[in-house]
Amino acid sequence: MIWTLLGIMVILLLMGFPMMIPMIAGPLVIILFFMDNLDPTIMIQQMVEGISSYVLIAVPLFIFAADIMTSGRTSNKLLDFIGAFIGHLRGGYAITTAAACTLFGSISGSTQATVVAIGTPMRQRLLKVGYKDSSAIALIINASDIALLIPPSIGMIIYALVSDASVGDLFIAGIGPGVLIFLFFATYSYIHARIYNIPLGPKMPWKERGNVTLKALLPLGFPIIIIGGIYTGQFTPTEAAGVSVLYALILEVLIYKTIKFKEIPGIALSSGIVTSAVFVLVAGGQAFSWIISFLRIPRMLNDAVMGPDPSALYVLLIVSIFFFIGCMFVDPIVVILILTPIFAPVATAAGIDPIHLGVVIVFQAALGSATPPFGVDIFTASSVFNKSYLDVIRGTPPYIVMLLIVSVLVVVFEDISLFLLNMF
Repeated sequence: MIWTLLGIMVILLLMGFPMMIPMIAGPLVIILFFMDNLDPTIMIQQMVEGISSYVLIAVPLFIFAADIMTSGRTSNKLLDFIGAFIGHLRGGYAITTAAACTLFGSISGSTQATVVAIGTPMRQRLLKVGYKDSSAIALIINASDIALLIPPSIGMIIYALVSDASVGDLFIAGIGPGVLIFLFFATYSYIHARIYNIPLGPKMPWKERGNVTLKALLPLGFPIIIIGGIYTGQFTPTEAAGVSVLYALILEVLIYKTIKFKEIPGIALSSGIVTSAVFVLVAGGQAFSWIISFLRIPRMLNDAVMGPDPSALYVLLIVSIFFFIGCMFVDPIVVILILTPIFAPVATAAGIDPIHLGVVIVFQAALGSATPPFGVDIFTASSVFNKSYLDVIRGTPPYIVMLLIVSVLVVVFEDISLFLLNMF
């Protein structure tokens, strides 16, 4: 039955069906034709259960907030602020791109939203100072992956849903790896600019820097509200999501006036469409997780791959490999939904902290989403920048190598994830 389940999914994918169809159709066929003792309505029950969690309320709210900001001026003000202080340094525009992706990730929680909001203006700036288009696009799509680690990460929310881990703790634990990636990218950008003699940008006078800083204070309030509010216990991640929507509306509609009231329903509709796709995936993932548990696939995989009494390091390496390869081919949300229930019990038995496990899993999801052949951010960039698949991936190898190095560091050194949590 295992091979039948996988075969159904592969055939439907090859026929061009979106991932949500194979995730639902595979378990349904197994129940209807191979398990006469099971009531088919259990599929409905499992799917409804999958989207009944209170945690999921945060997802549409963060998506809505990100859409509002993408439609407004928030991303441009962040770019101007960062560029004013480091744009004139060697590799300054590239470092600005990485920093802006990190900051916008702390607002949106979405890699694809970050590609659109930061990538569109920064690509033109990078090209003007002498960067090759392939290098600029590679930096944008890989730096955007920091958004999957920096709170409010939608990937973290999905992992928390499946594993019952604390969303707030996961948000805080993702900060260390996210900042570490930025430091690697910034260092590489400086070295790359020196090697290829990228021209320096103009140095902005301090008076203009002050003006730009004042204009960026309100957008910078997003990470302070979200991270600070959760970290100090003022509100839950779900409440933070609601506050972020209100804050985004106040900024873009009332203060900057870049969005009119009549445009809000259209933005909300776009957010609703994205949310519906996420929720269908979550519902299908719950049904799929249930059927693989019923078929005892986790135990079989444990016996075949893990062996008796595996060490914590070995388990984390196996988890990293499976999630990295999975996210190279499938949407990260799908991979997290399917594989987490398989590996989480093994990791718990090996003594791995569930928060650290979540960071490792989401890190691999971020890495895989920008890695050929089918990383989702590659196709987002191809669509946004109107470039071919080969043009998009041409400059990615150095960034993939850096992400792999950081990945190993995160796996081996647990404190990279947990040091902020351990401070209090």
